[in-house]
Amino acid sequence: MARDMIAILDFGSSENSAIARAVRKAGVYSEIVAHDITLEELKKMPGLKGLVYNGGSNRAYAGQQLIPDAAVLACDLPKLAVGCDFTVSGVNASSWNGREREIIDSFIDEAQIARNWTMDGFIEDQVAALRAQIGDKKVLLALSGGVDSSVVAALLLRAIGDQLTCVHVNHGLLRKGEPEQVVRVFKEEMGANLIYVDAVDRFLDKLEGVADPEQKRKIIGAEFIRVFEEEARKLDDISFLGQGTIYPDILESGTKTAGNIKSHHNVGGLPEDLKFELVEPLKQLFKDEVRAVGEALGLPHSMVYRQPFPGPGLGVRCVGAITRERLEQVRESDAILREEFANAGLNQTVWQYFTIVPDIRSTGVRNHARCWERPVIIRAVNTQDAITASIEEITAL
Repeated sequence: MARDMIAILDFGSSENSAIARAVRKAGVYSEIVAHDITLEELKKMPGLKGLVYNGGSNRAYAGQQLIPDAAVLACDLPKLAVGCDFTVSGVNASSWNGREREIIDSFIDEAQIARNWTMDGFIEDQVAALRAQIGDKKVLLALSGGVDSSVVAALLLRAIGDQLTCVHVNHGLLRKGEPEQVVRVFKEEMGANLIYVDAVDRFLDKLEGVADPEQKRKIIGAEFIRVFEEEARKLDDISFLGQGTIYPDILESGTKTAGNIKSHHNVGGLPEDLKFELVEPLKQLFKDEVRAVGEALGLPHSMVYRQPFPGPGLGVRCVGAITRERLEQVRESDAILREEFANAGLNQTVWQYFTIVPDIRSTGVRNHARCWERPVIIRAVNTQDAITASIEEITAL
């Protein structure tokens, strides 16, 4: 089904994702596009009914002011300008903060844009798109047990059933008890075709001596793909690789007007000689939309609202070169923190909380005696879009 949409022109502002989410909350699909997109390129976007220009103090990149394409600026599509210092023939917001929803609602209504973006509609569209893309072929899915891959699995199961094979790789960087939980939930309770791969030694050997977090991410991502290729060769006619890529993964991995925040193993770490065609049904969804899709598909609430976890796992929370001893310290401290958050009722109010164990030692006191141990750093944050975050008060602990 063709759905109306609004494009947000990216001038490097940190508010782009907030505007895109606000538009979607108002019931209209939105995408962030390059500031210099051409009118010809815009015309190829199905259902495009309006443009948002997001300016402000960040409207510069590499020392150059970012100017929209003249033909786009002059086109007859309805336009909303936020904080721009160039003339836009449309609605200009002089005051934005605190009035976001009011301004967006007014723009949508004045432009007569249909509010037809719903998660039920998304599921219907994606099931049809997946069946058309995959046909009678088979898909191999990287199933970590996290929210994103779990929702992809549920969506693929609805679309293609037993044409899906899930592979859960234990790379030694998962949280305490997670491999066992994944096998129990997906194989025993959901009845998915699940292959469990114990690759702990393989990954940790590859990561030995590697301290740079970007290099860690790319090693883990590339090794994941190699494991899947090996598993695929054991199966018949695997043509597609399913991934839980979501919109923030793409945005954080770098755009034309914004630098790389961090490479995601499913965006920047894929080898060039990948033998599979990718299936990424969630790549245009924000995290809250992914959760809504998961609930609409009937996944358990506890699974849908599971604590967010990075693809490289504890590998990026074991700061510096990974050792097995320090990795276990991260794993155990994380388990203790999650238990304490649950006991204090904070697990329902804090979006993400975890521990980090750096490669340093400091003086402390244990059992009334001086000790020389590694510190544990606690991080707790809240967010709406999985891109920007605020620090959470945790004194209740």
